[in-house]
Amino acid sequence: METLSVKHLSELNNLELLANQVVEGFITGMHKSPFHGFSVEFAEHRLYNKGESTRHIDWKLYAKTKKLFVKRYEEETNLRCHLIIDNSASMHYPIIKQPTIDNLTKVAFSAIASAALIEILKRQRDAVGLSVYSDKNDYYAPAKGGERHRRMLLTQLEGLFKEPSIATTDTYKVLHEISEKIHRRSLVFLFTDMFQTSKNEQELFEALRHLKHNKHEVVLFHTYDEKLEFNFDFENSPKKFVDVETGEQINMYASNVKKQYKASMSQYFNDLKMKCMQYKIDYVPVDINKGFSTILLSYLISRKKIL
Repeated sequence: METLSVKHLSELNNLELLANQVVEGFITGMHKSPFHGFSVEFAEHRLYNKGESTRHIDWKLYAKTKKLFVKRYEEETNLRCHLIIDNSASMHYPIIKQPTIDNLTKVAFSAIASAALIEILKRQRDAVGLSVYSDKNDYYAPAKGGERHRRMLLTQLEGLFKEPSIATTDTYKVLHEISEKIHRRSLVFLFTDMFQTSKNEQELFEALRHLKHNKHEVVLFHTYDEKLEFNFDFENSPKKFVDVETGEQINMYASNVKKQYKASMSQYFNDLKMKCMQYKIDYVPVDINKGFSTILLSYLISRKKIL
């Protein structure tokens, strides 16, 4: 997991600083890992192509390297990326009184991960857009470059740390709407905990398939708390479990159902993986307690596919 100096909620409000620390930690880790072969070039230059204008050649850099590089500007983008975040009530779990970088809700984790992606996209001069949804499409911004646009997206992400959403959601309905808005080929990242009623499961995958139209590259970040939502690791005492979206309640000892619950969740995760493979969607399960490297590495791998 990344080592960050930012710990308390008041400091979490500086999302730009936090995103920068996440990216810097990731880059440092990349150079020490088996993945160092992946290109992480964040220079503000690109190689000069023979025949194009020499107007923007960086001659000072040429004097040092004996290679021709062209200065890159904000409007020059290699890739278009669109981030989609599920902001339904279940994404505000677990309930945390004093969040820290190591103790986040699913939606707070998704917001920080998205901010880190925006930071890495900025460094590579790529365009980025954002959608946030609950029971409806709450926010949509098309993919653009530029500092003003980036800060507008960060402001939206910071808003996800505030009052928990009380909305239920049918993700598939909103994804169809967003799919109609993304016209140019893009790399699409979806952050969701995939909590849907079983009757809506097929509709959800039809919506994901719709999201892939126009040859988009889609990555599904299945965001969850492994300790609580997968391992069902609760104290062995009578507890009331409440569905945060439907309000349904049940009283029980966690140990009485833990084995069966874990088996069901394992099957569910595997079914999601198989279904995503069928639709050629990259399925990435992400435990919110294990840092952000998986997110950023998935970006690098996906970027190579789409360019």
